[in-house]
Amino acid sequence: RRTTVIPPLLQMPPRTWDRATCLSSIILILIINGIDLTLTFAFSSTSLIRPTSTSRAFHRDQSTVASTILAARITNDDNDDEQQQSWESTYKTGGTLTEESRNGNVFKISEDYAVTSINELRRSSLPPQRTIAKLEKFARLPVWPVWNGVIIFFLSQIFGAKFGAQLEDYFGGRVCPNFFNSSPSGQETSPFVMLVHHRHSFAIGDPLRWFQTTFFPEGFPSHPHRGFTTVTYCLKGGFIHRDSLGLRQTYGAQPQHGGKHTQWLNTGAGMLHEEMWDNANEEWWKPVDQELYQIWLNVPGAMKLRDPSVELLGGADSTPTVIVSDDQDRKTQTIVLCGTYRDGAGSVQPFSDVSILHVTAEPGSVWRYSIPESHETAILYMRKGCGTMDGSAIPTHHTAYLSSTGREIVVEARNEDGTPSEADFMVLSGAPLREPVAAQGSMVMNTDYEIQQAYADYESMKMGAPWSQNLTDEEWMEHVRKFPSIYKETHYGA
Repeated sequence: RRTTVIPPLLQMPPRTWDRATCLSSIILILIINGIDLTLTFAFSSTSLIRPTSTSRAFHRDQSTVASTILAARITNDDNDDEQQQSWESTYKTGGTLTEESRNGNVFKISEDYAVTSINELRRSSLPPQRTIAKLEKFARLPVWPVWNGVIIFFLSQIFGAKFGAQLEDYFGGRVCPNFFNSSPSGQETSPFVMLVHHRHSFAIGDPLRWFQTTFFPEGFPSHPHRGFTTVTYCLKGGFIHRDSLGLRQTYGAQPQHGGKHTQWLNTGAGMLHEEMWDNANEEWWKPVDQELYQIWLNVPGAMKLRDPSVELLGGADSTPTVIVSDDQDRKTQTIVLCGTYRDGAGSVQPFSDVSILHVTAEPGSVWRYSIPESHETAILYMRKGCGTMDGSAIPTHHTAYLSSTGREIVVEARNEDGTPSEADFMVLSGAPLREPVAAQGSMVMNTDYEIQQAYADYESMKMGAPWSQNLTDEEWMEHVRKFPSIYKETHYGA
């Protein structure tokens, strides 16, 4: 079953459309569905990650040792430290306890000790490092401004992709949606559904910009969601957010945003939200640069219909930065948006076991991540520069899907030929949900019936009713009072 992501504009009831919105939506749907068909064809022949003989052997070993330890949990408390150490050595090597090794003595092994021993053995049985299982490069679409993106496309065909990436970083004008769930089960990249990399620019003296705004809004007008979490992380610029719960907020990477660069939005049972580019600029003659990631994070079925909530993140308390230097003073910097890295831990509490890390590495440096064993899913997207893993390169704008087992992710900031290079990349890792996935448009649920129910609830305005992005804040608030989401939560995160 092919999953098609439909632009948010197409989720509005027909009565809310105007001619400009219709035209812009048709353009978007043609572009995105064309890319979606290409990706579906490319993915149809194989899975992203396959179990290895090492992982199968590990599970057999785990089962044997677990039964040995559980069989050894007997009830006498007369054990001493020397005997305890002997047993610990036996368990760590995976040996089988016999009557002769007990010497007629009976020991009590606590449940905590048994679990720790199993985990230690499991960890030692894993391969030392994750490797690249698949490398992918998704299409980059021209938008905001379209003409920048089109020019960059043709120049990259002439002078190469690396030159095109440099132009995009400097001028903007493209967006790259990474559609992750390519199989019916959706488990290869679970719980991650999608990552989108935006890079745009808005110049006040651009006459074509003002023409474009007559039919293509600068941002994402009100649209519905249910059943997952959106994580919007701004590197440049920012957004103005309004929703059907009655919340208005600004966030981003500019001084006016107060360090709050990330929005963590749990869509829950249903809400509408609007994200319009915050193009305020004190230096009016300079273009406003916008760059961000948006990540769609699936949540367990039991959590999908909870009340929606919105939280802003940013700063040492919520998204700590960890800097590590080597003996040559080459540094790596890791911003922990979610999960943990070394002694840094994000404050947000996701509904499943995940980590989202933004890494920048100086040329020649090595970045190491002791990845949790439960994180069978690991994805790396290279924003700038190049990194290598076990000699295999991940060039700019490529997505690497990593093997499902291994104690560590090691990325060296080098080109494929071994010369030093900067490396700026995102790492997404997590424990698969192991649940069915049904995704259509802006809804992510477990079954097709639940998707149909989500759209029925939207059309009956249980999530709120769409509004025009041109409404003033007072007009928008009055609209929300008349048509609120019935799933409104009583408070928001700071």
